Amino acid sequence: METLALGILQDISHIDTQMLLAINRMHTPYWDSFMWLVTDKYMWIPLYISLIYVIFKNHSLKSFLWCAVAIGLMILITDNLNSQWLRPAIGRLRPSNLDNPVSAMVHVVNNYRGGPYGFPSSHSSNTWGIVFFIAYLFRKYWLNSFLAVWAIMVCYSRSYLGVHYPGDLLVGMLLGLFGATLTYYLFAYITKEKPREELLYGYLPVIVVSITFLSIVVTSFFFRI
Repeated sequence: METLALGILQDISHIDTQMLLAINRMHTPYWDSFMWLVTDKYMWIPLYISLIYVIFKNHSLKSFLWCAVAIGLMILITDNLNSQWLRPAIGRLRPSNLDNPVSAMVHVVNNYRGGPYGFPSSHSSNTWGIVFFIAYLFRKYWLNSFLAVWAIMVCYSRSYLGVHYPGDLLVGMLLGLFGATLTYYLFAYITKEKPREELLYGYLPVIVVSITFLSIVVTSFFFRI
């Protein structure tokens, strides 16, 4: 049984590596710049502000404050728990890590290799945590779908840059789902709030993401890593 389990894990790891290399090899100077900007968490500060504004405009002050507490708790789960406990305990090297034999085949952008370990991905758990929490909070298919596309692009950039296997990103997404589910239902239990069918200013995050992506598209023509 142990031999079978080990063989399955090796097969999964092999598939994960091949997927990573397939994504990472499709690089050009333009896409290097584009993905470098997409992966930059500071690029998305306007999105975070717009989401906070939408939450504020659609809830009472008390509910908004409890929502802020829930989001803060979710970040502790998806980011701090991940980076401080899960990664060191699991110890899976990033593909770009020089101690990883795969690193010789990995295209690295701007000499960026990240920290030593990459499983699970904090970028993935954080972005998907936001997407799932907003989906619980506001039952608006168009908004949630748009945010999901944003999360997919951010996650794709992590494999493109060679700092995460697709498996790191998948488990990060599941961690984001866990964190968002736990904190949302805690928020709902305390506030007795139900998901909002009507949504004020829901178009704002869509506009902000669209403008940000457009600026990245244009900037990448002139900004070279």
